[in-house]
Amino acid sequence: MLDLTGKHALVTGIANNRSIAWGIAQQLHAAGADIGVTYLPDQRGRMEKKVRELTEPLSPSLFLPCNVQDEGQVRATFAAVQEKWGRLDVLIHCLAFAKRDDLTGDFSETSRDGFQTALDISAYSLVRLAQAAKSLMTEGGSMITLTYLGGARVVPNYNVMGIAKAALEMNVRYLAAELGPQKIRVNGISAGPIRTLASSAVGGILDMIHHVEEVAPLRRTVTQVEVGNAAAFLASDLASGITGQILYVDAGYEIMGM
Repeated sequence: MLDLTGKHALVTGIANNRSIAWGIAQQLHAAGADIGVTYLPDQRGRMEKKVRELTEPLSPSLFLPCNVQDEGQVRATFAAVQEKWGRLDVLIHCLAFAKRDDLTGDFSETSRDGFQTALDISAYSLVRLAQAAKSLMTEGGSMITLTYLGGARVVPNYNVMGIAKAALEMNVRYLAAELGPQKIRVNGISAGPIRTLASSAVGGILDMIHHVEEVAPLRRTVTQVEVGNAAAFLASDLASGITGQILYVDAGYEIMGM
């Protein structure tokens, strides 16, 4: 029943084969979507090479550099989407960053620059991408972002990223309210802790995973593919009545009090 054939999906945030964005891209492709991929460019081109080789089995129609702090690259990305596809059906936002020093220690010691950087890349980027994507979603569409429980509750060694995720989750609600009349749905997935390149910056990530495995109702954490399945559902017509929501894909951990 889950069929994305004929849908055009732009996926941001793939860094390697552990990325949640990679799990999402795989499941969108498996459901029949035509995939476009963006990557974070670097001077030596290492990220481009790594992501290109990883995503080759998906035969992406678009493969584009996009640093969300570079306005020119954001404009070029969506100009390419318009030229290649003419429209966009699905936008996957898997972008987050905070300086390592601002993830540890006392939260009150967060630097102004670190605070601004985390909010810009991790939260405002969804607003900017939505701004660029909405005019291309001429037949309606689905925007999906990735968040974490640390945006709703205090999590050790998460600090400023928790603030960024809280802002991101409110972005989901405000964008859903704005874009609903255009038949554009906006939702977030709050995934349980998964060992990824991004999560490696969070101190004690393995301890967090082990804690979830002990406490969550399913007695385990989740995989990138499981998050990808949820994203494919939210991108599909099966979720046509769902918008402005944060869907927890965390083996049930979020419901536990202790």
